[in-house]
Amino acid sequence: MYNRRMTPWKASCLVVLAALAAAGCTPRIVEQDLKVVEVRTGWYDLGLVEGQNKLVPSVSLKLQNISQEAISHVDFQAIFRRVDEDKTWGDHFIRAIGRTELAPGAATNVLVLRSPRGYTASQSRLNMLENKEFVDAKVTVFAKHGSRQWIKMGEFAIDRQLLTE
Repeated sequence: MYNRRMTPWKASCLVVLAALAAAGCTPRIVEQDLKVVEVRTGWYDLGLVEGQNKLVPSVSLKLQNISQEAISHVDFQAIFRRVDEDKTWGDHFIRAIGRTELAPGAATNVLVLRSPRGYTASQSRLNMLENKEFVDAKVTVFAKHGSRQWIKMGEFAIDRQLLTE
């Protein structure tokens, strides 16, 4: 069996490549690098589902890079709950910032996250929001970069307003 020795030049190249790869993969501290801005919440009109009107809680927002370095590869998750329950009512996961870096000071396009669960009724959508049995909801948003844990970025009440976009 042939056993080729690694030359010092090859070893140096491997060390440099490993260092460069590690530098580009360092997880960022998203709660220090990003800020949630332009938050809008409400109940999105999902249309007719099995012959009934359906409303789902929705949040739209932007992420602003408040750090001095560009950032990429940020995941975002919204957890929806009814205000009188601790149990998750629905969730939505997205890639908020992809491979294309978000420059320092820049903000993402509007990110829209909606729960798959909501309310259905035969009454009008506006009457649904005014129903005495209607339970308000809230959303907690989390972000993460790389292998870091999910970090809470904010919690917002879902406004009792009808959204059509």
